[in-house]
Amino acid sequence: MTLVRLEERRRALAEAMDAKGWPADSEWVRRAILDTVPRHHYAPDRLWTWNGRDAYVPVDLGREPDTWADLVYAGPNDSAITQILDGLPSSSLSCVSVVADMLDSLELQPGHRVLEVGTGAGWNAGLLAARAGAGQVTSVEVDPGLATAAERRLTAAGLDVDVHTGDGQAGWPAGAPYDRLIATYAAQRVPWTWIEQTRPGGIIVFPWGRLGTIALTVADDGKSATGWVHGLGMFMPSRGTDQGSDFGQIQGDGEPEREAKADTDLEPLTGPDALFALRVSHPDIRITTEHGERGLTVRLHDGISSWATAVTDASGTTVAHEGGRRRLLTEVEAGLQHWGTQGSPSLFDFGMTVTSGTQYVWSGTAEAGPYRP
Repeated sequence: MTLVRLEERRRALAEAMDAKGWPADSEWVRRAILDTVPRHHYAPDRLWTWNGRDAYVPVDLGREPDTWADLVYAGPNDSAITQILDGLPSSSLSCVSVVADMLDSLELQPGHRVLEVGTGAGWNAGLLAARAGAGQVTSVEVDPGLATAAERRLTAAGLDVDVHTGDGQAGWPAGAPYDRLIATYAAQRVPWTWIEQTRPGGIIVFPWGRLGTIALTVADDGKSATGWVHGLGMFMPSRGTDQGSDFGQIQGDGEPEREAKADTDLEPLTGPDALFALRVSHPDIRITTEHGERGLTVRLHDGISSWATAVTDASGTTVAHEGGRRRLLTEVEAGLQHWGTQGSPSLFDFGMTVTSGTQYVWSGTAEAGPYRP
């Protein structure tokens, strides 16, 4: 029954990818994802899913094979959680759409030497090896258990990947220089070691923070790397990163400390362009939006102690209730106003430059300097 379900889900995935045109320029990525490196070969027998209330619960292949298959191939925009630590997801099979976009951005060619940081279950390393060739891919994983299991799966699939246990932030200098480097976890700051270990002209693709994937090209002199945002993507941070408290924990059960009214339209926050601009200008403010019966609800928090809930009703009036030291609604309004004065740049108008001592995000051109209000 599982084989039938797996085949059904794989066909549905292929149709969804074709409908969206994923990936746009790399037919090899589509073939590898759908045919030569099947996703379910890299899924552990136990996956995890949210119970809808208060916890992640296991789904075991032996007990719930169809549910397990549904999680592996849930859809192009859905990840499959493969590990839980301290009640939170710590590793996953990333959603297919983002994997395809990142591999497309990597511009990987046969014979390229590749460093992957964050082996996880091994699926992305398998995709890389299917393109680059035997012995061309080095992958580093901080969790020894995950590294061992991934190496076993890759060997069983006949794919020659050099898997090491180590800190991905340090890369793997023994195999440098690499033609390509790809990270499968979110990096707030790009380690200079990644650039040092990538040859001039080489490409580095990684998820930046909580939103967006970036492709950097190392300069000819090796002293910097610069490049553009290539798409949206939400990845887990590197192991040990403090993710802060969530909105509910910060808000608590107490009454709001104050009420505020917005003079700025918050609707742009429902789209990726303004949301990314705020991610750049106010990186510690976390923003979620929801359209409901009351209208548009925007929830803000800083992961520490300040929060705000703003509701825009049918008349266009926005009222927020806030708690904590910071006035988050005022800060977000300032960010939106600055975005507007800059011509409302799209997500793809942003880029990043990294040197050994600096890292900044810009809009339009690198020469414009850091994007900030």
